[in-house]
Amino acid sequence: MVLPTIAAMLLLASLVALVTGLALTFPDPMWKPMWDLNREAYVAFRRLGPAAEIFLFSLAVVSGAAAVGLLLHRRWAWWIALLLFAVNGAGDVVSLIHTGDLLRFGSGVLIAGGFVVLLLLPPVRSSLR
Repeated sequence: MVLPTIAAMLLLASLVALVTGLALTFPDPMWKPMWDLNREAYVAFRRLGPAAEIFLFSLAVVSGAAAVGLLLHRRWAWWIALLLFAVNGAGDVVSLIHTGDLLRFGSGVLIAGGFVVLLLLPPVRSSLR
């Protein structure tokens, strides 16, 4: 049950990255409510320019591929998922230190760390081909 749960989270991450990339690529007033949820992200993405769109679309593809691979119990997908969650957790640690926002980034560290721990469980690793 662990791999399908992690795969579902990666598929959700893929969808979020895809929608965010589309919102940046095709600006429209319909995206305003989404950007109102996190104005800081909008400003940061706009500052990065087209690099943000490339990053988000790449993240969508990699996350989606890892999700499918995990459902097929592929070792390469396990490595990608482990890397994605480790990088996400490390980013949250840096943001926590920088901002002191314990609720937002502390919870992110715990969630990403939880997924890393789940991926490292012996029954999960032994189920991979």
